[in-house]
Amino acid sequence: MSLPPAFLDELRARVPLAPVVGRRVKLTRAGREWKGCCPFHNEKTPSFYVNDDKGFYHCFGCGAHGDVIKFLTEQEGLGFIDAVKQLASQAGMEVPSETPEARARAEVADTLQSLAGRAADWFTAQLKSPAGAAARDYLERRGVSAKMVKDFAIGFAPDGKTSLKTALKDAGEDRLVEAGLLGRSDNGETYDRFRGRLMFPIRDRRGRVVGFGGRALGDVQPKYLNSADGPLFDKGRLLYNLDRAGPTAHKSGRLVVVEGYMDVIGVAQAGIAELVAPLGTAMTEAQLALAWRQVDEPILCFDGDGAGQKAALRACLRALPLLAPAKSLRIATLPHGEDPDDLVKRGGATAFEAVLAGALPLIEYLWRSETEGIDTATPERRAAVRQRLRAHSDAIAEPSVRALYAADFSARFDALYLARPERVRKPFVPGQKFVAPKAGASAALRAWGGIAQSGSGEVTAILAGLLVRPALADRYGETLAALPLADPRQAALRDAILSALAMAPDLESADLAHDLGIRGVGELASAAVNSNRLRFSFTRAETPADVAARDFGMLIDTIAARTRIEIELAAATARFRGSMDDRDFSRQQALLAERVEVDSAMMRLAESLRGD
Repeated sequence: MSLPPAFLDELRARVPLAPVVGRRVKLTRAGREWKGCCPFHNEKTPSFYVNDDKGFYHCFGCGAHGDVIKFLTEQEGLGFIDAVKQLASQAGMEVPSETPEARARAEVADTLQSLAGRAADWFTAQLKSPAGAAARDYLERRGVSAKMVKDFAIGFAPDGKTSLKTALKDAGEDRLVEAGLLGRSDNGETYDRFRGRLMFPIRDRRGRVVGFGGRALGDVQPKYLNSADGPLFDKGRLLYNLDRAGPTAHKSGRLVVVEGYMDVIGVAQAGIAELVAPLGTAMTEAQLALAWRQVDEPILCFDGDGAGQKAALRACLRALPLLAPAKSLRIATLPHGEDPDDLVKRGGATAFEAVLAGALPLIEYLWRSETEGIDTATPERRAAVRQRLRAHSDAIAEPSVRALYAADFSARFDALYLARPERVRKPFVPGQKFVAPKAGASAALRAWGGIAQSGSGEVTAILAGLLVRPALADRYGETLAALPLADPRQAALRDAILSALAMAPDLESADLAHDLGIRGVGELASAAVNSNRLRFSFTRAETPADVAARDFGMLIDTIAARTRIEIELAAATARFRGSMDDRDFSRQQALLAERVEVDSAMMRLAESLRGD
């Protein structure tokens, strides 16, 4: 449904943003704005601001940004039209009428949805009938409780070609075919699509039945059968149980994608509700988008067998072109030969939570899938590994994420396969004295700019770049906002710049400097520009805009990569202190080598960007 821009603008103007946000976030006054802890990521110090005058919210911690409509779609899981209708009702506005064609399609969809709902009720009744005895026995053997049967509205389709057709004969055969409930043979005769199957209603995000999945009870193929795709049902655009899991996922910040209906139901019976499943196919782009609307990093938890792991890898590869700042996946691996339903039956919710706790970030999963168990004895085989890793990073459309993946893969590859002889450590001997890595910046960083704190000089250069070219914040502001800055002066200047540009994205350099003066950081801004004016391409006005943007992006991505290494290194060192385990020691040493590689890359980058 397409709505006039003027209507949407009027709607945004009539509905104040702060009261809508305030239903989920405790807000306090901060001058002309409101502030609170961000609902899009966990934080203790408020960095989430709401500006009613401008009609938008912005988080300086995670980069979340949007208007009142986007807040409802992102935080409450509503579709765009549903959010508009809710706000229009609140504002006393009438949503513009649809075109006759769109209205006709909506009427058909409503009719088909009503038929699907009637069919769901009929299937539920059949499960309780004498004909459903075998289906009830199957559910009992699988340990599915009566409560789960009721909560998920599980039903049964009798083994007859015209049972449902007869029960819903008033609807007409053509409509039942459109609803995916009947099939039509070559000679034009219609028949029940589902026969002798346990029935799982599939609902849309609003909880309306739009289709079914049917599991065969006997030795019949296919084992699982979905409704036919049509005006009402599109299996590639739906996730089973999203209507129930979505609200829980919003509260917990976690959404788990498993393979099948019984996995969802079995784990829900153990007390974990935020599970969904694709409908018998590999995850599609539309299904990934649905998952990302609930949480930033859904967890894929497919079966531990070969087929399950191949499905997980296919989903990861399909996700790569869609990655964006803060939008990624994590991958949990089940014990070999077990599915989630088996696991919770054996070990309860605790066993499943342990698997989820070990979920790997997408980049780590891809790295391991391309390097673990791979024969890399020859340069040619190692080159093939590098080529596959490069293909993964090249598949990412978003420039900043693509650059960080490429830098991360390159640093890992070089550290693993191209380590210099002097970096090769002696084998770890249990009980040997622990030697912690030296704190502070590497020699390369200290030599560059005379800064003792890791990345301080480079961050000042980045801030100077924003002051000279404020438009760069549109592409790289989120990456900079996510960087932890130890220097409070840099943090204050960074936050002031991003706050000013969030309120007025079109500010020119001179106007930005004036705004920062009002905010009390004018001297910091002037010092940053003067100290870096002739040192980096992107701080010089004569540098072409595309070159400046490229160079700026390379530097900030390298800083982010080094920040990631420092965080992981601290964690690895802490683990080794506690465990004295050889694997933790190996990880620590690999990160130290990786840090050296990134520092060297940063030195080379600095030399190439430095100007006379």
